[in-house]
Amino acid sequence: MAGKKSDKPVLLSGGNPQIPKGYGDGPVKAYIAAMPGWKSEVGRRLDELIEKTVPGVHKAVKWNSPFYGIEGDGWFLSYHCFAKYIKLAFFRGAALDPVPPIASKTTETRYVHIHEGEALDEALLAGWIGQASKLPGERM
Repeated sequence: MAGKKSDKPVLLSGGNPQIPKGYGDGPVKAYIAAMPGWKSEVGRRLDELIEKTVPGVHKAVKWNSPFYGIEGDGWFLSYHCFAKYIKLAFFRGAALDPVPPIASKTTETRYVHIHEGEALDEALLAGWIGQASKLPGERM
């Protein structure tokens, strides 16, 4: 039908879904559902792994990215879609053991890039998630 507006979220450059800012599980699930192609399944697995590792985790979508934290203590992790990978950000990643592989402009933040076809090392990710959830969160 000509002129009908799509109900699907707009994909920004690199394929990152444009999801309105919001708190709770709903906005995060909407972001994950809008992640293009293979990234949606990875987002679903990350969300499940975070929920399993940190029961009662606080969730939000801010700046078109899902954030995970401890209510009242800030955010410990976020992720974002890029054209060829998902960037998982640990805001206090330099304090994790082992340290996630990719450095940031800020000394404390470390990244993991997840590419299509790569198996998630869920044990390693769960270890980082558990450690990160116990560190002081980032206030944003």
